[in-house]
Amino acid sequence: MLVRDNYHLSYCTNIHPGEGWEQTWENLRKFLPVIKQKVSPDTPFGVGLRLSNKASEELGTGDKLEALKVWMLENDLYVFTMNGFPYGSFHFKEVKDLVHAPDWTTDDRLDYTFRLIDQLAYLLPRGLSGSISTSPLSYRHWYSSEDFREKCMKKAAKQLAKVVMKLYELERDQGVYIHLDLEPEPDGLMQNSLEVIDFFREYLIPIASEYIEKQIDRMPYDAEEMVLKYINVCYDVCHFSMAYESPQRSFKRFSQTGIRVGKIQISSALKVKLDGRHDQEKMALLAGFDEPTYLHQVTELRGDTVKTYQDLPAVLKSKRSFKELRAHFHVPVFLENYGLLDSTQDHILATLEYLKNNDRVCEHLEVETYTWEVLPDDLKTSVEDCIERELLWVKEKFKCTYEEDGCN
Repeated sequence: MLVRDNYHLSYCTNIHPGEGWEQTWENLRKFLPVIKQKVSPDTPFGVGLRLSNKASEELGTGDKLEALKVWMLENDLYVFTMNGFPYGSFHFKEVKDLVHAPDWTTDDRLDYTFRLIDQLAYLLPRGLSGSISTSPLSYRHWYSSEDFREKCMKKAAKQLAKVVMKLYELERDQGVYIHLDLEPEPDGLMQNSLEVIDFFREYLIPIASEYIEKQIDRMPYDAEEMVLKYINVCYDVCHFSMAYESPQRSFKRFSQTGIRVGKIQISSALKVKLDGRHDQEKMALLAGFDEPTYLHQVTELRGDTVKTYQDLPAVLKSKRSFKELRAHFHVPVFLENYGLLDSTQDHILATLEYLKNNDRVCEHLEVETYTWEVLPDDLKTSVEDCIERELLWVKEKFKCTYEEDGCN
């Protein structure tokens, strides 16, 4: 749905389980019309579509893609963004670090992304830009040395150069503009704004520019400009809050280096302040969030350095004394605190405030709370009610940033 100055706001459908197209299609038909009626009854409702590799393959057979487009039009829905990060199953089985597999060194990841580009181009309403978020190249701990990581980044840059060419040709031939948005997260090969900037400067721009110049005889514009146009950043608020980076700092760094933010994923991490009051109870509450499906990295700020623990059990077993911890667990965005625990909701509010004061940071806003089924029982409610509450909370807070201080 449109909010303030043509920002498109939706939620990511990765909240709905389903690896194949049949179950994905069933969930879209079950939930989207109901949610639209709740949050956007009189205006078109945008969709943040998540397709696994299997679902996207099956969607490409027969007349399924056309049927999806017709159904979207009939129900006043439109797809403007896709989540192309998780390649395989994302619910009810252990995912952990496999969420990064296959990584950007592989043709499997490239083929999957190409397919999503083609499908989004078909579904995207004319005149709108499209976005696809993707992994931060790979998982850091799969590479045992800096030398191996460097080889991975060089290979990933070569693969992304092919994406740039595909997106350029798509816009040239069909007039459809889509950008691919790299999504930094804890323990990804890119975790924060400085690592993003280093990858662009040291690997992506020089490697992709050289590739592009060999492919195009008469450049329509500078090759570096092409790279920056088609490869953007997905700014996940939860992930950057875990890097202890304010939105103002991150957005300023990207702007100064010409890197575009293509999509903002509105999400919130757990925050645990350990100040000597109820510390044991707080750690016990944190332990209640430990579950076997997803990676829940935990970060700690030590001086000017962010220490990342690979998963929540590593912290729970530690004998260290902590002052503050932030845990990778996408808790509901409307949740300021959970009992004695806090959230990084303040980073969401700061992000919305930044958008108020700075023109056109990006057009796409996507709420991404995907962990409802593994939340503690007292935070659970129906999926429709969860999504409605999140979207209306964001819409109201975004509206409030544009109005007088008395808005609550």
